Order: sequence, then C-alpha cells, then structure tokens
Amino acid sequence: MTAIVITIYHLDLIEPCDIMYIPFNVEELRALVRDEIRQLKEEGRDVQDFEEEFNRLSDNPYALIEFYNRIRNMAPIRPDYPFVEPSSFEQIRSLRDSGPRRLEVKLDRRTLHDKILGGWIGRCIGCMIGKPVEGWSKEEIARRLKKISEYPLRGYFPAQFFTENELTKRLSLTRGNISQVERDDDIDYTIMNTLILYELGLDFTTYDIGKYWLSKLPYNMVYTAERAAYRNLIMGLKPPMTAIYLNPYREWIGAQIRADAWGYVLPGNPERAAELAYKDARLSHTKNGIYGEMFVSAMISSAFVLKDPEEIVKIGLSEIPKTSRLYEAISQVIKWWHNGISWEEAINNAIQRYGIYSPVHTINNAVLVVIGLLWGEMDFTKAVTITVMGGWDTDCNGATVGSIYGVMLGYNAIPKDLKAPLNDRIKSAIAGFDKVRISDMALISEKLAIKFMKHSS
Repeated sequence: MTAIVITIYHLDLIEPCDIMYIPFNVEELRALVRDEIRQLKEEGRDVQDFEEEFNRLSDNPYALIEFYNRIRNMAPIRPDYPFVEPSSFEQIRSLRDSGPRRLEVKLDRRTLHDKILGGWIGRCIGCMIGKPVEGWSKEEIARRLKKISEYPLRGYFPAQFFTENELTKRLSLTRGNISQVERDDDIDYTIMNTLILYELGLDFTTYDIGKYWLSKLPYNMVYTAERAAYRNLIMGLKPPMTAIYLNPYREWIGAQIRADAWGYVLPGNPERAAELAYKDARLSHTKNGIYGEMFVSAMISSAFVLKDPEEIVKIGLSEIPKTSRLYEAISQVIKWWHNGISWEEAINNAIQRYGIYSPVHTINNAVLVVIGLLWGEMDFTKAVTITVMGGWDTDCNGATVGSIYGVMLGYNAIPKDLKAPLNDRIKSAIAGFDKVRISDMALISEKLAIKFMKHSS
C-alpha cells in the first residue's frame, strides 16, 4: 500500500508538521479516529457535527486520515468549558498553587534506606494485590469477596475468589501461591526510569527516554499511549509529536504509573520530582496525562518528610494546574474526606462522577488513589486494598498507593505477610533486568538520592 504524506496540525505546536503516514489496518485506524473524537470531547472540544460525519464516513484510509487531521485542527473549544489545561512546562508552572516547593529533609542513612526500600516493596505489593482483578468493576470485586467472607479485602486475593478457568492464569498472583513479583508494566517503568537516572543523572531529555524505550523495552510489552508513542518514535517523530500523532490515549494512566523513580531519588523536593516527571510524561501524554505523573511524583517526594496523607496530596496538587480537571477531581475527594463519609461512599461517588472516563484514564484512577491514601488512615494494607476494591486499573492504583505509603511508613512498617511472598524478586521485561532483586533496585535509588541531595544542598 502506498504511503500517504499528510500535514498534522495541533494546538500545542507552533508550526504544522508534514510526516509520512505508515498505513494501518483499516479497522484499527477507524478505532483510533473514533477514540480521538471521544478524547477531543473530554478535552472540551465541540465535536457534535464531526461525530455525525464520522458515522457516515467510508472505510477508506485516505478519508479517515483526512478526517482525523481536520477534526484535530477545526473542532473548537466549547464556550462553556471551564478548564485551562496546557501541556507546556512553563504554562503548567504558571497555573500552580503556591508550594511549598521544597521541604526540609532530616533523614539519617538508615531511615532513608527504610523509606526507599519501603517505596519499592510497597509498589510491588500493591501491583500484585491489584493485578489479578485488573479491569474488574467495584461491584464484582465486592460481590465475590462477600461470597467467600473476605470483604473487605485484607491482603492478596485468595484463590477461591476466582473460578477454575480464571485461576489458570492467576494462580501465581493469589495468596499462598506468590513466589515473586510477576512481570507488569507498572514495575518495568520504575526499573527503566531508575536505569535512566543511574546512567544519565537528572539532566536527561524526553528524547533520551524514547531512545531507552527502543533499546530496552519490547514493543509488545507497552500499551495504549505508550504503544502509540513507541510507534511514533519508530516512524522518526520526536517529542512532543510522539505524544500527539494518532494517540487518542494521551490522557490515560500510562504516564502516572511511571512517576515513582523520580520521587524516590528526590526526597523532600517535590518541585524537582514533578519536573522530571514532566520530561518523562511528555513523550507519550498531554494535559491531564502529564499532570498525573507530576502529581504522583511530587507526592512520593513529599512522603519522605510528611506523615499526613492529606498534606502529601495537597503538595502533589500544588505542582499541577489548579485550572485542570485532575485538580478539580482531587479537590472533590478531599471535600468528601472532610465531610466524613465512608470509603465505600467515596468510591461510589467516584464511580458516579468520574465513571464517564475510560477505566484506564488518569483522572478517575487518580481519584481512587487519593481515596486509598486518605481513608487508609496510616494502615498500609487498608490503603492499598481500599483502592484496589474500587476497580478500574487496579494494579496501577494499588502500586501507586503502595509506593506512597511505603515511603511514608517505611519498609519495616509493611506487614511481613505481604513482603515475604515476593522473595525479593521481580520478573521484568526490561532487557538485562529480569529476575532483578527489589532490594538491589532500592539500593540504586538510595545511592542516587544521596548523590542528588548532596549536589543540591
């Protein structure tokens, strides 16, 4: 099939960009354009007329690409859209609340070690708790837990939660059958970004990250926005076009799960942690997709110093635009917390209000993360399992809550029955890092944190 040269226009770009289009399967291309319509609508664009035109459009790839280019260039912002959501670093910073941008850090070497190892092991535990029910609804999780008298969940899912057919693919993820951290992109990116920090330091570029993806991460092990960005890298595009071209998943959760490594090495420096998160996120995401990674990275950084989950959440919020949907959603969760409702009520509110988004979107999943942080009440197991019981992207959300609580409480405060089954081992898709020790990765983060803190003092 002949390649098509097209011109891409985008509001975040100063100049239009001519690129060579590599033909897709027509069904895949039509799905991408359909998802783009939904994404533009969520971004506040008026696409009603375009929706009607799309329904009449033939399955001609030339027509689909022309339509895609036109809708992105011509669909206007709705007059009643109340949010301002830039993707440029300078504009994001201009729309933030006041800090603090940096916290006083008083950590001896033993405490720093305990907290960084706590973050790593907490992330792995949270991922493994949520992994077997990824994509399940809150209702189905609760129904099955109640049926076997395990509600609310406290730890890993028991095998009897699943049917015999389901268990064939999940046995190694269930209580009593876990022997390591099974391969998951939530952990792959934490390893990858730690490697980038070790080899390049803090001054890496977004394009550096893209090159590491191509050399260390298999294409079939990345998904949604990351797969689109990977494909765009192969086609020769560079950031920020890698995040934009035929990528309707640019506000989904993929960047948010890549936040942890930056926070681990910058204790008490949420502003700098959010800056590193921005450089990573812009490879594959825009707007709230970027903010999600900045938000989480800043929370992890502040968790080294603070013991109040609400304060940690508010510092995370102070690094993203106060004019964004993500900021509004997290602020709403804080209001629910102060109103004294139960965690079940908070999750029900979240589903009702933010269930309009994809189950793997940044905003709704960040809401569940914050519910776990606040209603967890300094109990690691409770915080992670509350979040997982909310459904949606359970492995991602469990991992994020486990990471933040792990840093805040430290390794020694995490229950042994959650740590021991992992046997200090991670199965990974990152080239050269399969079966790596959790403790070895944490030690790399610890050495980097000490190095970076010395240089910035």
